[in-house]
Amino acid sequence: MTSKIISWNVNGLRAVAKKGFADWLANTPADIIGLQETRATHEQLPAKILTPEGWHTHLHPAERPGYSGVGLYSRLPFDRIETGIDSPEHDVEGRIQRVQIGDLLIVNGYFPNGQGKDRDNSRVPFKLDFYHQLRDMLQPRIDAGEKVLVMGDFNTAHQEIDIARPKSNENTSGFLPIERDALTQWIDAGWTDTFRAFHQGPDRYSWWSYRGGARARNVGWRIDYILASPAAMEHVVHADIHDDVHGSDHCPISVTVNKTIYDAS
Repeated sequence: MTSKIISWNVNGLRAVAKKGFADWLANTPADIIGLQETRATHEQLPAKILTPEGWHTHLHPAERPGYSGVGLYSRLPFDRIETGIDSPEHDVEGRIQRVQIGDLLIVNGYFPNGQGKDRDNSRVPFKLDFYHQLRDMLQPRIDAGEKVLVMGDFNTAHQEIDIARPKSNENTSGFLPIERDALTQWIDAGWTDTFRAFHQGPDRYSWWSYRGGARARNVGWRIDYILASPAAMEHVVHADIHDDVHGSDHCPISVTVNKTIYDAS
């Protein structure tokens, strides 16, 4: 028996709610869904989005209205929920949920964009610090042989194969060498990029600019990931990108796992 876990940057939960999110949620075969860039408080959402029938939900908004935020929907009950990375400057932005479901720890994250207000890459240090602090926080989990999935919008295309226009974006946040190296450090620390474990070919992306018909022309970036610890990867049987699902400038990504991932080792 298998279970599907989905990650999706919805670029505004209120916005995607107007584009059929409730119907998509009701019909998805997933057991767990992590959302990023929800940009909504509990008070701003209708009941069918906040507490849909058949789902356990937890939303973690940023302190700043209409900004950032993450959310989780699960058909399985949460055993423990924690938020943040114990860093006040990052945690006010509502970027991390850590949820224990059985023997599996799911980390749902919206990693910072490094561009800054004027596209001057001024937020790159803040972004890199977030990468390093979260990785350091989770390293003892890998060392202890725990099953962990880290999913979300990492805001970085890792390799040239992960971006349609690598040469023209060498100085753009999201494809800077220092950002790509920060993601490599996760892989070197033992995490598996689940999508690349099953798909080695080009032209598979998870984000497209709204400008210039980029999505129709498939001029995109793969910046959304589900990373698996070694113990979790033993239970992963497939991974995919669902570029047929619209409603956001990102599309959902997923892993299919054996249900044994939730059981005690």
